[in-house]
Amino acid sequence: MRLLRTLSTRRLLVLVVAVATLAVAGATIAIAASNAGGPTPPAKPLAQAIRDSLAAPDVAGITARIHFTNRLFPSGALLGGNASALMSGASGRLWLTGDGRGRLELQSNAGDAQIVWNDKLVTIYDASSNTVYKLELSSGTTASSPSDSGTPPSLTQINDFLSKLAAHADISSARPTDVAGRPAYSVRISPKHDGGLLGYAELAWDADHHVPLRVSVYAQGGTKPVLELAATDIAYGPVPASDVNVTPPAGTKTVDLSTPGQQKQTGSKTDVTGLAAVQAAVDFRVVAPDSLVGLPRKDVRVVGGHDSKAALAVYGQGLGAVVVVERKASASGSKQSGPLNSLPTVSLDGLTGHELATQLGTVIEWARNGVSFVLAGSLPPAAAESAARALR
Repeated sequence: MRLLRTLSTRRLLVLVVAVATLAVAGATIAIAASNAGGPTPPAKPLAQAIRDSLAAPDVAGITARIHFTNRLFPSGALLGGNASALMSGASGRLWLTGDGRGRLELQSNAGDAQIVWNDKLVTIYDASSNTVYKLELSSGTTASSPSDSGTPPSLTQINDFLSKLAAHADISSARPTDVAGRPAYSVRISPKHDGGLLGYAELAWDADHHVPLRVSVYAQGGTKPVLELAATDIAYGPVPASDVNVTPPAGTKTVDLSTPGQQKQTGSKTDVTGLAAVQAAVDFRVVAPDSLVGLPRKDVRVVGGHDSKAALAVYGQGLGAVVVVERKASASGSKQSGPLNSLPTVSLDGLTGHELATQLGTVIEWARNGVSFVLAGSLPPAAAESAARALR
């Protein structure tokens, strides 16, 4: 259930946050807590609690009632206040088969949203816009991996992993709790540095099964989760294939979020990196200064297929990094159709851009001198706008 996100940069705005959120929700089977006095497991060291859950037998399937909370976007700031279940949160259900296929159904007054996934494809149907978004997953990983032998890692291996993670993040102890009536352990993880606007994340999992039961994300200084997928009920048992398949109605608009030429790029591929090499490989002027808003340039490379080459520059590192994607602008310049025009506008030294500001970061799109830019980072709008103005 690895939902690797490789979004087309043309669709980065608006869709990136929704897709990323729902992809993580599907990958982790995030089911949130209901501390209603249910059973709690005995106290254990974190490594032991993880080891015991991983050593538990596989479940044949999962059926759950869930609640998805999304406080990421300021009220009314996205798509004219559209109350899509993807953007405003909703209640719903989750089904997961034993082989990792799943379906998440969210229900709201604006219409249902259906997220269906397997090891090759993620499909998101948003009834509020009558649109299906399709994202093909990377096929670069092999099924036979030495670490995927079916044997859970040892306590030594888990402690080694936690020690390496502790160099980058603060990790709490395993807190016994109950989630949706199940005994569970909860842990909090917060970045030590380069965390951007992220405060911390919490994960809870079933003490008797290796099944995550809650994932929530908090912004810096926040007391309520920005994102959380929650359920009050969960059951384990076989799930019919028909429960994880859904066919969108006829006439639905389809948007492909896969990277252009993704299916063709198998086998050997030579990366084009370094500013000089990237500039020689594309047919537009690449703007990539040595530093941006005080962050040093760490990487610049060519991304996309042969028919849609773009330059990707990364400034800084970790969650506090700023990413800039540049490509040749369309014939209409900055006047683009689709969801980008629904975003609030922002003035960039005489140019008009489109900005998506959230509690966890900012994304800005604009065009200058025949080049289309998308800048994204876990930083406040003022800092993102300053970075955009510096890209001349």
